Amino acid sequence: MSNDGFQVVAVDPDQFKVERLAKGQAPIVEPGLAELLDHGHHSDLLSATQSVADAISNTDISLCCVGTPSLPDGTLNTDYVRQVCEDIGKALKHKSAFHVVVMRSTILPGTMEELVVPTLERVSGKTAGRDFGVAYYPEFLREGTAIADYYRPGAIVFGQYDGDSRSIEALKALVSHIPVTPHVVAMRCAEIVKYANNCWHAVKISFSNEIGNLCKAKNIDSHVVMDVLCSDTRLNISRAYMKPGFAYGGSCLPKDLRALTALGRILNVPTPVLDAARIANAGQIEHARSLIDTAHQERIGFVGITFKSDTDDLRESPLLELVESFLGKGKEIAVYDPNVARTPSEGRNFLKHVAPLLRGSIEDVLAASSVVVIGNKYPGLKEAIEAAKKPLVVIDLTRIETPQNRNIIYHGLCW
Repeated sequence: MSNDGFQVVAVDPDQFKVERLAKGQAPIVEPGLAELLDHGHHSDLLSATQSVADAISNTDISLCCVGTPSLPDGTLNTDYVRQVCEDIGKALKHKSAFHVVVMRSTILPGTMEELVVPTLERVSGKTAGRDFGVAYYPEFLREGTAIADYYRPGAIVFGQYDGDSRSIEALKALVSHIPVTPHVVAMRCAEIVKYANNCWHAVKISFSNEIGNLCKAKNIDSHVVMDVLCSDTRLNISRAYMKPGFAYGGSCLPKDLRALTALGRILNVPTPVLDAARIANAGQIEHARSLIDTAHQERIGFVGITFKSDTDDLRESPLLELVESFLGKGKEIAVYDPNVARTPSEGRNFLKHVAPLLRGSIEDVLAASSVVVIGNKYPGLKEAIEAAKKPLVVIDLTRIETPQNRNIIYHGLCW
């Protein structure tokens, strides 16, 4: 940041770090850092101190980058977050100018609202968003490539606090020289994004290693396999399948997952990531089942029962599994799915026990039901729900827009 022309004051309780930074010397090993610090020092844009009060009084924005290590039980240790908020709060008490406090430490969702803001307000005696600014700005810098990641980020994320646009504008100015448009999102969304990123990276590494172990056991070059996998930027390395929703099904994914994990057992190669995918999918079906159960209704409608939209395939459909589950419980079931065959002559997907459940329209299903499960989207679906004249519990597995109808009790699976 000093290299970009900002006046930077580094603050740390560690005297060694402060002394090194004050001389423009790197206290850690990071490629390219020494040169940037030396430049900042000689251009008088970089200084260092152990005094939080001095730093706050001479700056406009504080970037808090304290550690958040794990406690023995795996939970997050926020002692350093609390301490830095108390230190900044004491300094803010004596500052009249608007100062923006930006948390960059990796913290769990809710920490800003439940710890950071209350501590700052309590200690300073001032109100966040009015007397001082607050924002969350998660960092995505990798050790060893941190400088390159700073200048060429995959994403920039700003968490906004309670309409505090002034702080967001200050952050936008701070990164205006970087050719990436920031995502301005709700505070809790910004807090969990870093965890979603890192957990996804961990899953990718473990998945790649698992495929590599299977390949090696069969004398296959795993790097060639993964190069081919990564070359598909339409499905494999893309936004495809990256929207939370209902379980997978169909003729391919369940069968192929079982086959590869079975191969792992034959080869004595553990496949915990692939096993977890199957367990997680079953858990998503159980989650939907529990939502339906919680409604305590006898008449249940299903809009869509094929394993996904725009197909007539019922093979290993999780929606069909739900239908059969509630049929077995003696519930009254009504189904709308225009792609499912009503008679043996209509198509390959005729099921004798499902055919009597089929209705001719979405409206027919709504009329016959107290609970409606939205499994697939069809034209006119939202409008039909909006027009419902009786109380309905809607269990949405696909994320239609929340119906603006006071007769509707709406439950989304993942939102």
